[in-house]
Amino acid sequence: MRSDLAVVSQWVQPGARVLDLGCGDGALLAYLQQQRQVQGYGLELNPDKLQQCLGHGVNVIQRDLNAGLDDFRNQSFDVVILSQALQVVEAPDALLRDMLRVGRQGIVTFPNFGHWSTRLGLLLNGRMPRTRSLPAHWYDTQNIHLCTLKDFEALCAEEGFAIVRRAVTDANHQHNAGARIWPNLRAEVGLYLLEGAGE
Repeated sequence: MRSDLAVVSQWVQPGARVLDLGCGDGALLAYLQQQRQVQGYGLELNPDKLQQCLGHGVNVIQRDLNAGLDDFRNQSFDVVILSQALQVVEAPDALLRDMLRVGRQGIVTFPNFGHWSTRLGLLLNGRMPRTRSLPAHWYDTQNIHLCTLKDFEALCAEEGFAIVRRAVTDANHQHNAGARIWPNLRAEVGLYLLEGAGE
């Protein structure tokens, strides 16, 4: 399992009800079911990944995250996870509000556009940077709302979301000391545990 998902799994309490948004092949939910005895569902749009979820024994619903979470009751999950998908949705702020309406806590991970390599690439080359965590060209990327750790934390403050925990990694999802000291400059991936304004 990717080490960022290992961090995410440590933030989920045993026996929790979990909703995994954009769950991919269902590997994280399958791991949480086996190791943390969670119950939950994944939401995924890609038909091939839906089949992989079923192969992993994960309950999955085909759904476009841009449609929101109106079908889910308030506080119906303990944790709602959005791993590496914040930047691909049309309205990330609305989805975050929905996550923290549906779940008591939210876990969000995303690539940090403030990493030194993206800054340097843009400064020196004058072109949209391509990095290990953001390898696609500007014209063929699914990423439509890139942000930095500071941008994300500012949005959390504006929305009244409490940042309960934060972890940072490099593109290989490994921790390093530099990223802890200068996270917005040195971290390639940010991981956040959030609670809503009402918590």
